[in-house]
Amino acid sequence: MTTPFATVHMPHTSSLLKLSLALTLAAAGACASATTSSSANGSVAPGDMSMSTQAPSPDPRVGLRAGLMNAAEASWNLRVLSETPPPANFAGITNSDLAFLGNYAIQGNYNGYQVWDISNPRTPVIKTAYVCPASQSDVSVYRNLLFVSGEGLSGRVDCGGQGVTDTVSKDRLRGLRIFDISDIAHPRNVGNVQTCRGSHTHTLLVDPKDAENVYVYISGSSGVRSPNELAGCVAATPDKDPNSALFRIEVIKVPLAHPEQAAIVSSPRIFNDLTAPAVHGETREDVAAAAREAAAARARGEFTVAFMGSEHVLPANFVKPMLDSVARANGHTAATTADSAALRAALPGILEHMFGSPSTGSGPRPGPTQCHDITVYPAIGLAGGACGGYGLLLDISDPAHPTRIGAVADSNFSYWHSATFNNDGTKLLFSDEWGGGGAPKCRATDPKEWGADAIFTLTNRQLQFRSYYKLPAAQTPQENCVAHNGSLIPIPGRDVMVQAWYQGGISVFDFTDAAHPKEIAYFDRGPVDSTRMAMGGSWSVYYYNGVIVSSEIARGLDIFELAPSAFISQNEIDAAKSVHLDYLNTQGQPKFVWPASFALARSYVDQLARGNGLNAGRISAIRQALTSAEGTSGAQRRDALSSLATRIDADVSGAGDSARVRMLAGAVRDLAAATR
Repeated sequence: MTTPFATVHMPHTSSLLKLSLALTLAAAGACASATTSSSANGSVAPGDMSMSTQAPSPDPRVGLRAGLMNAAEASWNLRVLSETPPPANFAGITNSDLAFLGNYAIQGNYNGYQVWDISNPRTPVIKTAYVCPASQSDVSVYRNLLFVSGEGLSGRVDCGGQGVTDTVSKDRLRGLRIFDISDIAHPRNVGNVQTCRGSHTHTLLVDPKDAENVYVYISGSSGVRSPNELAGCVAATPDKDPNSALFRIEVIKVPLAHPEQAAIVSSPRIFNDLTAPAVHGETREDVAAAAREAAAARARGEFTVAFMGSEHVLPANFVKPMLDSVARANGHTAATTADSAALRAALPGILEHMFGSPSTGSGPRPGPTQCHDITVYPAIGLAGGACGGYGLLLDISDPAHPTRIGAVADSNFSYWHSATFNNDGTKLLFSDEWGGGGAPKCRATDPKEWGADAIFTLTNRQLQFRSYYKLPAAQTPQENCVAHNGSLIPIPGRDVMVQAWYQGGISVFDFTDAAHPKEIAYFDRGPVDSTRMAMGGSWSVYYYNGVIVSSEIARGLDIFELAPSAFISQNEIDAAKSVHLDYLNTQGQPKFVWPASFALARSYVDQLARGNGLNAGRISAIRQALTSAEGTSGAQRRDALSSLATRIDADVSGAGDSARVRMLAGAVRDLAAATR
């Protein structure tokens, strides 16, 4: 999400479609106490492999009652553990992304950040609510350091709430804040790194080869600040000035022992030679509706702008700072009719400056000038960059100097938003934030290929498109809904992801078969308001140490757990819970490693049974042998498991799923080796 900027520069493409909606949330009232209900609980008895593989029909997510804190809810194969409203200083202000450290969930917010103790996920407790206004307060954590993004013009170096009114000011913070959270209840700001375009998001890279430093990739999507405010900031395009702040990211090196010495060490131009891809614009229904709305707005004297094939009404809270800038430039204390006319005339040029052709005015339009989000996967030395008009594949073997090794575009995508690798690095999923997160893009009339995920396979560092995945339940015109942030769930032998869809709720889906992703669990609420668009829904949802945690834009913090079903057995859930992380920044993707356990071995057995990968007789015999071995100990258990692994080896050649049988044999053999 993007907040309005007090400048005549326009924000990135998605922002125009969500500005008015972002403003409505800022005016929302304080939240009432949370309630929990479930209109479609998909929980089932553990170990029951005969459960239905069909989702509830009709889909209970359709037609849910609206409400801020009392909306009707629907869940399937998920259990709601808690729904906790925000503390008073954060009520009615947009909640953003999440990071995790130990038993804490750190939740960004446009008013700062909140630290929740989730050691008991049924009753989260606020540890600290740190007020430090900024957009969008993207958060990452490592050891005793917390990193927080700031992009808008109102963020202050001193975290004050009074904003910054001057066009140029030493008090403004646009970049990265660094906090020492050794005492997590009393964070200390120990450093700030200013950047030319601010930090819309950032990515923390922990390099396994460098124990003394961490690296932060900055994705800034706002206009370039004045060089009078930050020396070296150049708004001209690279063809005019090679020092341009456009068409690049920033890499910050942070010495762990001296975070106050953090500084930009490189500005990689990973967008070189990319040209603007084909885009789909808006649906016919939306173009017609926008035209009607724009005509009415023009009749009222409001500002509109033609963009991406349709006309958009600019919210008053967005126009006023631009008008004030024009008025000041013309020596006026208040905007005049002439100032308004000047701004209307300038808007096409502003758009051309931000998104049009290079200054030469000839040749193809350039590609993206920034990334929205970058996900690094240090274990495989690669990163996925979701960069406006492209999905990029980056080599991060030299963390200070990432290089582009691949780029994909898709006319069905509007705004490449985030990226997720599968655990073995053979797939890369990109999400499309069509509408910018502030528009209803999951209606029955919206194409399934738009505002969806694109799933690619990755072979020899080459990306190959396989399929789209989009939330299957239609949402109302009052619900902002599009693909947003999610993470892998560590179910062994499978690619399973949980993903936020704003007011579309959260969806768990399996993309092990990259060409045929399938939803296997969900949670959803009704709209925040039944009469108008009001911002809400899940900004991000991540799996962390056995629970699924969602940052609800308007309603606080939600925590869930998987329920066993025909799609996920209790053994698979237990194996996932055996993966323990000391911290998690989802954009710094960790590699899951499963410790040897009977749950892990039984997970593979359940998968073989579910997929008919081995005949029923052998499945039954293996289950019985595992139960028998578990009832013993020491050498007797070790010998029984070693013998079983050998027998499973013999099953490989005739199995329908020989790869999974090998996984099972390996898991049993590892379990034998771990037996003392």
